Amino acid sequence: MTRDRLALLLAGLAPLAVAAVLLPLRGSLENTHVALIMVAVVVAVAALGNRVAGYLAAGFAGLWFDFFFTQPYQRLTIDVRSDAETLVLLLIVGVAVTELAVWGRRQAAAASRDAGYLAGIQAAATVGAVGGSSHDLIRQVSDQLVTTLELRGCRFQRGVAGLGNPPRLQRDGSVTWHRAAWDADREGLPAEEETELLVESGGRLHGRYLLTATPHRPLSPERRRVAVTLADQVGAALG
Repeated sequence: MTRDRLALLLAGLAPLAVAAVLLPLRGSLENTHVALIMVAVVVAVAALGNRVAGYLAAGFAGLWFDFFFTQPYQRLTIDVRSDAETLVLLLIVGVAVTELAVWGRRQAAAASRDAGYLAGIQAAATVGAVGGSSHDLIRQVSDQLVTTLELRGCRFQRGVAGLGNPPRLQRDGSVTWHRAAWDADREGLPAEEETELLVESGGRLHGRYLLTATPHRPLSPERRRVAVTLADQVGAALG
């Protein structure tokens, strides 16, 4: 079971399970305390899963709080105004902590990707610095390009550029095809043809990488610029 599927399952079951555990304490436990415990359940689910799981957990937490802990009991109505306010606050806080959890996961994923890009550049630079063969460096950068751009394939050609007028990944990270800009942010690299990434140094062309894209895989400008930097490592070594 994937992490997101597990979170969706817990979103439906965890609030009910916690409500069942707290039910015997209904006469001695303040409803505000029950609501805080329910919020903790929402936080746990949101941290484990995604936005949908967090919202579902908040909704079910509010449902069971209303059903079991507000008068009249075992009915989806609320007679006491303070209980209604507590329910509204429970839902608001549940949504808020879900958004914070989603933001935190995105930040962690971005940091992990950045670390991976840096590791790839450092690995390529190390091969060149220690005097590794150009063949090894070309192959290693090819592997890094596949990972960075989520390609289906990548190959290197020496001494040619523009053959067949293919799409091109430019030095600034933009993509052009038939002299027009290509929206790589939304569409990724063109999948109909291989995209060329030139390998140059000091104004001299050494060859090109031909990138076989995965269809409709959006690529951020940062990832495309990392690919250019990797190609520059090969260009520096060949130069």
